[in-house]
Amino acid sequence: MFNKILIANRGEIALRIHRACREMGIRTVAIHSEADADAMHVRLADEAVCIGAAPANQSYLNIPAILSAAEITGADAIHPGYGFMSENAGFASIVADHGITFIGPTAEHINTMGDKIEAKVTVKKHGIPVVPGSDGAIESMEHGKEIAAEIGYPVLVKASSGGGGRGMKIAETEADLETAISTAKSEALAAFGDDVIYLEKYLGKPRHIEVQILADSHGNVIHLGERDCSLQRRHQKVLEEAPSPVLTAEQRDEIGETVREAIGAMGYLGAGTIEFLYEDGGFYFIEMNTRLQVEHPVTEMITGIDIVREQIRIAQGLPLAVKQEDIQFNGHAIECRINAEHPRTFAPNPGKVQDFHQPGGLRVRVDSALYTGYSIPPYYDSLIAKLIVKGEDRQDCLLRLRRALEEFVVGGVETTIPLHQELVENEDVIAGNYDIHWLEHYLENLPD
Repeated sequence: MFNKILIANRGEIALRIHRACREMGIRTVAIHSEADADAMHVRLADEAVCIGAAPANQSYLNIPAILSAAEITGADAIHPGYGFMSENAGFASIVADHGITFIGPTAEHINTMGDKIEAKVTVKKHGIPVVPGSDGAIESMEHGKEIAAEIGYPVLVKASSGGGGRGMKIAETEADLETAISTAKSEALAAFGDDVIYLEKYLGKPRHIEVQILADSHGNVIHLGERDCSLQRRHQKVLEEAPSPVLTAEQRDEIGETVREAIGAMGYLGAGTIEFLYEDGGFYFIEMNTRLQVEHPVTEMITGIDIVREQIRIAQGLPLAVKQEDIQFNGHAIECRINAEHPRTFAPNPGKVQDFHQPGGLRVRVDSALYTGYSIPPYYDSLIAKLIVKGEDRQDCLLRLRRALEEFVVGGVETTIPLHQELVENEDVIAGNYDIHWLEHYLENLPD
C-alpha cells in the first residue's frame, strides 16, 4: 500500500487527487512553482516542495526537479493528473526506473496511443471502428492526393503527434489539399517537433462521444459508459455530459463492450478514454487518452465510481473494486468548464479573486482550487473551476444546472459563466440537438 503520493500537477486536479488520497489514508506531497506558493493544494497537502520558477518548463515540466521532490520526501508514487507530464512516456519510464510507481498506464501504451497513426492501427486490429483514411503517414503530396481521391472529399489533414486542433486542416477539394498538407506539417513541426501527418475522411456533423475504461493487473476491464463532449470551441471541450442524449442503451452496451474487449486484448493498465466521432449511427475512433480526463466527474456522478481512487488501487496492484455487472447508470450529469476568460472574446483574464461563492445543494459538485483573495497566475491554462450537477433525467439536470450557475460568483476576474448561462437556455442545447461545430457557429452569429 502507498504511504505517500506526490501530486505532479496544480489547480483543481491537484486538489481532486489530494482529496482522494486523504480519503484512502494516504499522505500527499504537493509540488508547486513559485507562482503557486499560495495554491489551495499546497496549503492542504501534508508536504509541499517548490520545484522552480513560474514557467511550466521550469517547474511542472521539469523532470529532474519532480523526481528530486519525490525522493527527498520519500514518495512511493507519483500521480500526474492530466496535462503536463500525464502522457509523457519518457517521464513514466524514468519514474519507474527510480523505483517509484507511476499512477497511469505503461510507458509503452502511452507511447503507442500518443502516436495517432500507430494508435489507429492498434485499435483497428482489436476491432474498434476507425474513420476511413490513410493506413499510415502521408509520404508525399501525390500520396495524399491518391488517398483523398479514394476516400472522397472533404478530407481532414491531421498531425500524428497533434492535439487541441493544432496541425489539423480541412481540404474541401484537391485544390485545397496542397495548402492544407503544407500548413498542417508546418504547424505540427512547430508545435510538436514532428511533421508527420495523415488523412481522414471529414465528417460533416458528428458528435464527440468518448468511453471511459478502467483496467487492472488481474485481467479485469470495465467500461463506465460514455460521455458526450460535442459542445466545443476550437477543438476544446466547453460542456460535457453523461450519458449522451443521442445514444440508446443498446448502442451504449455495444460500443462499451467493443472498447472493453479491445482494451483487454491490448493488456492496458489503468484509466483511459477512447474517443469517437459519432454520425448516422456509426462510431469512428479518433484517439485514446491514456490519463484521467478533465470531464471524469460526470461519469463519477452517474456511476458512483471514484475514478481517481480506482487509479490508485490499480497502481497498488489491487483488483478493481467493481465488476462490469455491478455498474449501473443512474440519472444524468453535466459539467461546465469555467475558465478565467472573457465570455465573448475568450481572452485570458488572470487576476485576484475578490469574491468567491460556489453553488451548493443536492447533487451539485464544484471542483475548484479558488478562494477569495487568491491570485490566478497568468502562466497556465485558464480553467479555474468545474461545475458538475446531476439530475434524475436530462431535463431535471438542466434545471439544476441553471440554478447552480445563477449562484456561482467569481468576482474580480472575467469568467465564462455567462456563456454557460446562455447555453443552458438555448433551445438546441435543451433539445440535445448539436454537433461538434454547433458552438462555433453559435458564437460566430452572436451580435457584436
